[in-house]
Amino acid sequence: MIYKFKSAATGDLIMLAPNGDQMLRLIGREPAPQGIIEVVAMPGAIAALLAAIASEETPPEDEDAPLPPVGLRQRLWPMIEMLRRAHDADAAVVWGV
Repeated sequence: MIYKFKSAATGDLIMLAPNGDQMLRLIGREPAPQGIIEVVAMPGAIAALLAAIASEETPPEDEDAPLPPVGLRQRLWPMIEMLRRAHDADAAVVWGV
């Protein structure tokens, strides 16, 4: 499955299912083929995504532990920007419609 997130305030954002599922779980949503992130929920969603990025980037206690080649920052930054722009424009983000 592919997620295609849409908003009247931005261009479309496409995510593969594993990444879209992870992002939705991080903002407290169950993955679903259709959905909406309303404007009032966007600040909380942005904060949750930024917290997940910060958590992943905290240096591990084991210095030899490798970081993933593509981290959450790279995967989630387009969604964070989409949510910020949609929030500023008072526009919802939807998928599957």
